[in-house]
Amino acid sequence: MNVLDILDTLQNKALHDEQLRQTLLATRTEKNPITAFCKKCQDLGYPIYEMDLIQAGEEFYASMRRSTNGGGENSPMLEGEDDFYELFIASIS
Repeated sequence: MNVLDILDTLQNKALHDEQLRQTLLATRTEKNPITAFCKKCQDLGYPIYEMDLIQAGEEFYASMRRSTNGGGENSPMLEGEDDFYELFIASIS
């Protein structure tokens, strides 16, 4: 499973399990939210690590930029599109 598959699986589970949803949402209040989120994922048996999450977001964003206007300087600047943690939290909020 890749990072996107893990996040999709967790999203579906969290939307059907209120306790899991609240547990994952609670990571927002931690000193290091991404680290806390990844630790929770690992505790649940999903091998996701901080750098995996960050790299997946950056790769997705770079791919999106390349697909618009040739990916050059005229490509639109997108905000927050590379932050899979925040996108995930928003999707279960």
